[in-house]
Amino acid sequence: MMLLDRVVEITTEYIETMPKTLRKKYGQFFTSKETAVFMAGLFNISEDRTDISVLDPGAGSGILSVALLERIDALPVKKVNLVCYENDDKIIPILKDNLEYAKNNVSFQLTYEVRNENYILDNEIDYNNMLGAKTDPYKYDIIIGNPPYKKIPKDAVEAHSMPDICYGAPNLYFLFTEMALFNLKNDSEMVFIIPRSWTSGAYFNAFRQKLFSESVIEHIHLFVSRDKVFENESVLQETMIVKLRKTIHKPAYITITSTNSNKDFSEITSFQAPYDIVVCGKDKYVYLVTNSEEVETLRQLNQWNDTLPSLGLKMKTGLTVDFRNREALRNTAEETAVPLFYSQHIQSGKVIFPIGKEHEYLVTEQSGLLQKNANYLFVKRFTAKEEHRRLQCGVYLSRKYPGYKQISTQNKINFIDGLKGLSECVVYGLYVLFNSTMYDSYYRILNGSTQVNSTEVNSMPVPPMSTIESMGKELIAKRDMSEESCDMILRSYL
Repeated sequence: MMLLDRVVEITTEYIETMPKTLRKKYGQFFTSKETAVFMAGLFNISEDRTDISVLDPGAGSGILSVALLERIDALPVKKVNLVCYENDDKIIPILKDNLEYAKNNVSFQLTYEVRNENYILDNEIDYNNMLGAKTDPYKYDIIIGNPPYKKIPKDAVEAHSMPDICYGAPNLYFLFTEMALFNLKNDSEMVFIIPRSWTSGAYFNAFRQKLFSESVIEHIHLFVSRDKVFENESVLQETMIVKLRKTIHKPAYITITSTNSNKDFSEITSFQAPYDIVVCGKDKYVYLVTNSEEVETLRQLNQWNDTLPSLGLKMKTGLTVDFRNREALRNTAEETAVPLFYSQHIQSGKVIFPIGKEHEYLVTEQSGLLQKNANYLFVKRFTAKEEHRRLQCGVYLSRKYPGYKQISTQNKINFIDGLKGLSECVVYGLYVLFNSTMYDSYYRILNGSTQVNSTEVNSMPVPPMSTIESMGKELIAKRDMSEESCDMILRSYL
C-alpha cells in the first residue's frame, strides 16, 4: 500500500466516527487524496536539493504532509525536516502514527515534530516582533496547508495576534495564510487550499495588501463544482488552491487551472493569464480569469477610470430586514403604508408593483427603513448558482408611483442611488451596463459567490456620466430591454 493510500484510509475511518459538528469546532475539513497529490506536485523542487525543511501548519491527519513526502521520495533528497501543527487532541495520535509510518517507509532521512499548539499564538511574538522575539526566526523551504475554515470573533486571541490584517470578525484561514508566509524563506514556495472569498471585498483588503507586498501568485487552481472539493465532508464552499512565492518580483503570467471536482485532475484546463490583469487596482482584487475572452472583458472595461462613487452614484443594500420588522409589514395598502420592494418585483428589466405578494407594504416611522421615492436601478442580491446571470436588474421610475413620497427596499435587493438623484436616462444607462453580458462576466470573474456585493460593484469601472446618459437614451429609443440590446449599445462605446 502506498503511503498516502494508508493515510487516506485511516482518515476516512476517523471521519466516519467523528461527528462533523465536533470537527467543525476546529474548522476541520480533510483534503482528498487527489487534491493532496496535485498540491504536492505544484512545488518546484530542484534536482540538486538534498536537504528540505517543510511546515504543515494545520496538519490534521497528515494527508498533505504525506503526499509531499511521497513526492520528495522520488527525488534525490537526502534529508527532510517536517514540522506539523495540530491542536485537535483526537486527531494527533493518528497524525503521529501516519508520520511514523512514513518515516519508516521513505528512502530519505525524515525527522518530524508534531506541535500540539495553536499555530497563530505560537508564532505571535515573532510575527509582531514583540519583546522576546527571536532576532532570526526559523524559516521553511516549503509550506503546504489546508488551514481551518472558521470565522472567529473580532476579540479572539488569534485576531489580536495579527491586528495588521484583521478587520471585523476574521476567518482563521487567512490568518494561517499570512502567518505561513511569515514562516517561509525568501524566494520559497507555499501551496494552500483556501476559500475564494479573500480575492475581493473590503473585508480582506488589509490581508491582500500585506500578502502582495511580500509575495506573488504563481498558480491558481479553481474547482467548478462547489460541492466536489471536500466530497466526504458535504461542504458547499467556493474553494481554490493557490501557490505563492515569497518575492516582490512579479511574473509576467499566472497559471490558472481548473477542474470540475477533486477527482478529475487528469481532465484539467490550463490558461496563462497576464499577472497585471489578475492582480490589479489599489485594492489588489484578484480576478480569476480562465480564458482569453475573460481577459479581453477586463481589458476593455478597465479602460474606463470612473466608478459609481466617483460619479456621485453608489450601490447600496436594501433597507428593510423583513423578518426583524414583522409588526410593520402589511399585505395590502393602508393609508400610511409605503411599497416594500422585493427581488420578486424585478421582472424582465422592469420593477412591477404590486404583484399580490405577501408583505409588500410597510407601515413605519423609522427613517432608517425609508428612502425617497426617486429613480433607482434595483439589482437582486441573491441568485441561484445555475442561473444564466448573476446581475439581474430592474429600472424603477418614481413617476410610476406618484402616490408615494417614500418607499422601502427589502435587504435582499441592492439599489443604485445618486447624491443628486438619477435622471431616467441615467437609470436606463446604468441598466445597459449592468444588464450586459460583459458586466455580468466581469462580476462573475471578480466574485464567485451567488451574492451581489455592493462594495465590489462600487469598485467596478464605469464610463463617464455623459456616456451613461447617451446609452440610456439609446435604450429608451429602442424599447428593447434584452441582454442582447444592452450588449449592442455597450459595444458601440468600446
